[in-house]
Amino acid sequence: MPHEPRPARIVDAHHHVWRQADLAWLQGPMQPRIFGPYEAIRRDYPVEEYLADIAPSGVEKSIYVQTNWPPGGELEEAAWVQQVADRHGFPHAFVGYADLQSGSLAETLDAMTRHRGLRGIRQQLHWHDDPAYRFARHPALMNEASWRRGLRCVADRGLLFELQVFTSQMADAARLAGAFGDLTFVLLHAGMLEDRSDHGWAAWREGMRRLADCPNVVVKLSGLGTFIHRCDAAAWAPVIRETVAMFGAGRCLFGSNFPIEKLWTGYGAIVDAVAGALDDCTDEERVAIFYANAARIYRL
Repeated sequence: MPHEPRPARIVDAHHHVWRQADLAWLQGPMQPRIFGPYEAIRRDYPVEEYLADIAPSGVEKSIYVQTNWPPGGELEEAAWVQQVADRHGFPHAFVGYADLQSGSLAETLDAMTRHRGLRGIRQQLHWHDDPAYRFARHPALMNEASWRRGLRCVADRGLLFELQVFTSQMADAARLAGAFGDLTFVLLHAGMLEDRSDHGWAAWREGMRRLADCPNVVVKLSGLGTFIHRCDAAAWAPVIRETVAMFGAGRCLFGSNFPIEKLWTGYGAIVDAVAGALDDCTDEERVAIFYANAARIYRL
């Protein structure tokens, strides 16, 4: 029996809402970003607009992921997101930011955990030879003892860690996951395949297999337009299918990466592209990827 063209129920495991005034990267001269020119989103993206964007797609719950407020603003961001959730019912959980090498990390985490929606922390680790793709101070931040002590603070509070790395960092990331077997790592954007040459695909596959061998790593099928700057079902499908084949449907989850992807597409087109790539999956597997896995992992 053919699948319904769209899943009946969705948890969006990766989206943002924001106020332009809070985000330095949306102010002043436009700086190069990993997702290209972004004039169209240099403005408020309130939860009301997000709710309108998702309305036709069957999204029942969502998880907000931090948006890089200015240094020192992580507690304010967490409080603001919780207020939005309390007022609107969305998002149902959130991932905050913390500098894992900060001397006040424990106090920051303890303050953040007072918000009932907190489920995890993201500190972006991705580093690339191309400065436009670079974020972390250096590629091996995750190997520093002081950073790992901070990650232990995250794990000890029952939080998960959102892992954002490029292919060249995946071997280190797999070793990190092995060293923190009690911590759930959520690999972002299906491993951020930015090099679609034969060599790039081969390196991505090798790194993803290393991560898939770690049972505490799950992966988001999100951000798939980041490097090609379009919603392209044919280009997305092999990434999605190979990721699901490596990790299994029980360790993959859907995320929209809105409003970043709104630069080139609509919300429904993303859902359709991911659903189409999963057409060979069983109904149970599709429910897991679009709903059940995120509900379990983020305790919704």
